[in-house]
Amino acid sequence: MTEETIAENKSFFNLFNICAGIVVVIGLYITYLRFTGGLAAVTNLSDNNPWGIWISFDLLCGVALAAGGYVTSAAVYLFGMKKYHSAVRPAVLTGFLGYSLVVLALQYDVGRPWRLPYPLVVQQGTTSVLFEVGLCVAIYLTVLFVEFSPAALEWLGLKKARNLAVKLTILLTIFGVVLSTMHQSSLGSLFLIAPSKLHPLWYSPYIPIYFFVTSIIAGLSMVIFESTLSHRFFAYKMDETHLKEANGITLGFGKAAAYVLAGYFAIKVMGISAGNNWHYLKTGYGTWYLVELIGFVALPALLYAIGVREKNLILIKWTSVLAILGIILNRFNVCLVAFNWQLPSSERYFPHWMEIGISVFIVMIGLILYRFIATRMPILYAHPDYKDAH
Repeated sequence: MTEETIAENKSFFNLFNICAGIVVVIGLYITYLRFTGGLAAVTNLSDNNPWGIWISFDLLCGVALAAGGYVTSAAVYLFGMKKYHSAVRPAVLTGFLGYSLVVLALQYDVGRPWRLPYPLVVQQGTTSVLFEVGLCVAIYLTVLFVEFSPAALEWLGLKKARNLAVKLTILLTIFGVVLSTMHQSSLGSLFLIAPSKLHPLWYSPYIPIYFFVTSIIAGLSMVIFESTLSHRFFAYKMDETHLKEANGITLGFGKAAAYVLAGYFAIKVMGISAGNNWHYLKTGYGTWYLVELIGFVALPALLYAIGVREKNLILIKWTSVLAILGIILNRFNVCLVAFNWQLPSSERYFPHWMEIGISVFIVMIGLILYRFIATRMPILYAHPDYKDAH
């Protein structure tokens, strides 16, 4: 990276900061309207459509796209793939910020933030799937915080606390994988109670498995995508190890994503057969389902495979974008497009511009925090005092 580019990144009045400032100001204004005027002031939600974009994108997509933390940690610390070690801290940071912002986004939808702990300590509903999701997300967010803490502690110079946190790595990784398996699948289980509302092509008794498998796809693709952006904007912060291992991470995660996508395609087809829903493919919803299945599952699986075989890093990186869009499309289809599919079009939900504004605001907060942390803490490089420890 040139000195001019570095200087531009360090300048306060650059394009990113200006755009971020505009988004934050608008987001804070909408936040004020939301918490003073209620949901009706900023959303198009109703009794027929109680879940909108804040659930489909901010929650369902957010949790899936933050799965890179447990996927990468499991690969490195449980399966011994040490060649991907440089991807762990960026993935864990992305996961920690992702889950933190999911909790923040939930406050806009639910309101009354001070009552967030109620399901855990006051009105426990231990037979509820949503209780299990909330409990697992709360615990896993704590796990991610401890997994991320060594970088912050190295930055602060707290060696003893850092060494203690590092000793917990294997235990935290195992705990994180178990918790992620539970709540990623349980988000799909939330829709099992709505067979009459969710279109038969998307409704399936296997939907918890679908959600878990797609979280792995999202995690692998997000690591590739995040690595690409980091090398584009933060290459000046990276050490030789991170720069040298980048191509191997892209190829390795692309190969894994190709296999998982192919497996996901197979079980989706099996799901249609098990439900005997082939006739629905002739309808308009069937056409849209095929767009998702072929264009955003089969196609990225093929492109990933070709990219890995040809060692075409550019193809793999662009395919990661397609795969991520496929995960987002799937969550939107399940939560919005195919939900309440029998309602007349006049009663269907479409998000208010302020709902979209809040979602953009939350994403921008994540970008600001990632930029702040990545440029100050040892995320994209090994701290000089701990190089041997890595």
